[in-house]
Amino acid sequence: MESPNRLVTSSWTAAILAGGQARRLGRIDKSALVVGAASILDRQMAVLRGLTPHILIVTSDRRGVGPDPSGVRVVCDLVPGAGALGGLYTALVEATTDQVLVIGCDMPFLTAAFVSWLVERGREADVAVPRDEGGRHPLCASYARRMAAHVRARIEAGELRVGDALEGLDVREIGPDELLPFNRDGRLLLNVNTPDDYARARLAASHSVP
Repeated sequence: MESPNRLVTSSWTAAILAGGQARRLGRIDKSALVVGAASILDRQMAVLRGLTPHILIVTSDRRGVGPDPSGVRVVCDLVPGAGALGGLYTALVEATTDQVLVIGCDMPFLTAAFVSWLVERGREADVAVPRDEGGRHPLCASYARRMAAHVRARIEAGELRVGDALEGLDVREIGPDELLPFNRDGRLLLNVNTPDDYARARLAASHSVP
């Protein structure tokens, strides 16, 4: 196994999906939630800027992400109403590279080492997706841009579950053992979907070593 500190320098796009409705959090903008000393979006941008110059923010409403972050393209869903799968499709179409890292805007603890390593794994398949005890995380995965047509077909068929869209693809699944070097504190893939999740994230950030 390669060192988790090895970073990728070749060309790929990072796409942050920021168009969710956050029903369980009162329909607030999850990317703006503060975890530690910064918003989740700012935390993600701090990681991604050091890895790739190609960064997209995909949203259902451009107003939802506030002012455009410097040097970052903000694009609106190409297929309104298609949920996260529509965001994934938009990311693949709007990317300017053959490989696209897609992440949800509610993951505050992603690291440069893990993101870089995940991108490397993505070169081996149509999709590289991490899986922990809670299952797969298709909104923290590396996709080949050529998968756009496959995703669009799922949308047109009304099959909008992102996890189901991986069916029929060459998937490189990354299980708990492979994740361990990046996830020793168990928080790497934490998603902020509920008030309890947010409380957990804030507590975890408060215990971080400076």
